[in-house]
Amino acid sequence: MQRIAFLMKLKAGREEEYLRRHNEIWPEMLETLKKAGISNYNIYLNGLQLIATLEVENFNYMTEYLANDPTAARWEESMKENIERDVDPEKNFPALLPQMFHMD
Repeated sequence: MQRIAFLMKLKAGREEEYLRRHNEIWPEMLETLKKAGISNYNIYLNGLQLIATLEVENFNYMTEYLANDPTAARWEESMKENIERDVDPEKNFPALLPQMFHMD
């Protein structure tokens, strides 16, 4: 199991809308995340910085699956007005944060 962490930026004034959309996340988007191999997905807010963590069996499979899934594409398009993120073009995913410590 790979533990992944990455950053995104919430656009100012979009906090309530971002939270609403995640409280009402599409069932098909949840299924897409599961099919991509994602589990234990969390997003935290610090000011306007979003800190995301997840676990995945195979990071490369996950990024490829999400890059080719129409539901994921629709979700990403719908979230553009709420967030900014720098994506690594090689991985089609935000830069990963190095894990410095973990305790089960």
